[in-house]
Amino acid sequence: MRRILAIVAVVVATAATAHAAPFTFTAIPDEDETKLRQRFDKVAAYLATKTGVEVKYVPVKSYAAAVTAFRNDQVQLAWFGGLSGVQARKLVPGAEAIAQGDEDTQFVTYFIANAATGLKPTTEFPKDIAGKSFTFGEKGSTSGRLMPEFHIRKALGHPDKAFSRVGFSGDHSRTLALVQSGAYEVGAVNFAVYEKDVKAGTVDPSKVVVIWKTPPYPDYQWTIRGDVEARWGSGFKGKVRAALLDMTDPDLLASFPRKKFIPAKNDDYKPIEDTGKEIGLLD
Repeated sequence: MRRILAIVAVVVATAATAHAAPFTFTAIPDEDETKLRQRFDKVAAYLATKTGVEVKYVPVKSYAAAVTAFRNDQVQLAWFGGLSGVQARKLVPGAEAIAQGDEDTQFVTYFIANAATGLKPTTEFPKDIAGKSFTFGEKGSTSGRLMPEFHIRKALGHPDKAFSRVGFSGDHSRTLALVQSGAYEVGAVNFAVYEKDVKAGTVDPSKVVVIWKTPPYPDYQWTIRGDVEARWGSGFKGKVRAALLDMTDPDLLASFPRKKFIPAKNDDYKPIEDTGKEIGLLD
């Protein structure tokens, strides 16, 4: 009897230890760190309430660092862009895209120009940007690098030859600031960040002109590791998915910004994988 009780005690203690570990998530750093912390600490509190486990947000310094943290199991859930999500799921067998913003099925990149360039909005690719200085966002960004580079290559050839100078700002907010200041004449930016920053008053539309928007493509999504239920119990993945799909707090949704989250699956991002292979960003 004592032996049985001892075994039960060990099992209970082991289970308690396993559940004591927090469920962690990260997000690609598409804005400055202060904004991200404000945004995702609230999400962590919400997920903890919905799943019944401790949840922590873990900030990272780059898109590549977000993928690495997911691969190394430092985080079990991540808010990825289209490209970084494809990269992460290739590295972690069983990883699954579980939710996306309603806007992410038809995402677009804005090509923006400093007003002093005289460039005007157009419905066709703006070939007049050739010879100007151009900044992408982060090197691993879907909206800030992959999709704009695809269209640039199709219309003008390799960016290094198409522009007088090419830069990588690091995130969308910096791209906006660099183009607004005139440090770069033209840039590519996530449309949602542009609209949010205009609304917040940090971007002056009289100084930054949207000259073209890309055709739509799939982008951001929540991706979860396939082994979470081994640690947090059967059905845990479904709890996380349900929590995301049931998110209705306008304050939480506005921080993304998204109207709501809808179901996602890995196959939704096949166009991103194909584009990444075409321009050499994916094997």
